[in-house]
Amino acid sequence: MLRSMYAGISGMKNFQTKLDVIGNNIANVNTTGFKKGRVTFQDMMSQTVASAQAATDIRGGINASQVGLGSQTGSIDNIQTQGSLQTTNRALDLALEGDGMFVLGSNLNDDANVDMENSDISFTRSGNFYLDDDGYIVNPDGLYLLGEGATEAGLLTGNLSRINIPDDAASFSISNDGTVNYVDGNGEALVAGQIRLASFSNPGGLEKGGANTYQMTANAGVFTENADGVFNNLDDLVTPEEAGNASVVSGALEMSNVDLAEEFTEMITAQRAFQSNTKIITTSDEILQELVNLKR
Repeated sequence: MLRSMYAGISGMKNFQTKLDVIGNNIANVNTTGFKKGRVTFQDMMSQTVASAQAATDIRGGINASQVGLGSQTGSIDNIQTQGSLQTTNRALDLALEGDGMFVLGSNLNDDANVDMENSDISFTRSGNFYLDDDGYIVNPDGLYLLGEGATEAGLLTGNLSRINIPDDAASFSISNDGTVNYVDGNGEALVAGQIRLASFSNPGGLEKGGANTYQMTANAGVFTENADGVFNNLDDLVTPEEAGNASVVSGALEMSNVDLAEEFTEMITAQRAFQSNTKIITTSDEILQELVNLKR
């Protein structure tokens, strides 16, 4: 059988994958905090028809002769570029301007001092948060926003915990460094906690977990105090606006970084490339038919 037919099949499979990624990008064009995907290709192994030869006293060197056997998917990347901010003027709509991710937790073993290693921890750039019936800041799926907790007297505890806004709070606000302030019933300004962020040297190495969340992987390059790659406590999280970390923008949401013009252009390219690979297969089929007809 002709090698070109199998090369065409590999190209069709790859561009089907590319169209799948493009379709997901377009479907999430209005998803808050969504980061687009990108597909890259690699050539497959090549069949060597003739090996390279070194030069001799009477003849120059000869290059190798190889025939490629198609292409394969090299990677599917998460492009972690900044999305545009949409103003909402809602205090619990939080956007991150810069590097870092909100830390979400569930199945927490200790409300006052969360052990991240033994809790269900995930990360997100989607900052549409709410208050539950107990006054804790949660995301739409009920996962708690984690940070440095505070005492009833409004003093930061130095422990990683859920952030709670008391029932008697007359109003509250969130500053750019993640500090959650509120005014109690007596008109006294107090602190309910401070949002902390997770920092990664390779955020593209995180694994999408659905519902706008990411899960930790071995290749994310996470910052930890002990450089052991495992989150344990508050020291393994960074403070917003410090040392180049992202700032928290209250009253805004980070939108998807999908560019529709780019996606439609890539869609056209993928469609034409798919058609070209199918043409390779039909042309190879016509040649095989000619060979079969030689018997007649």
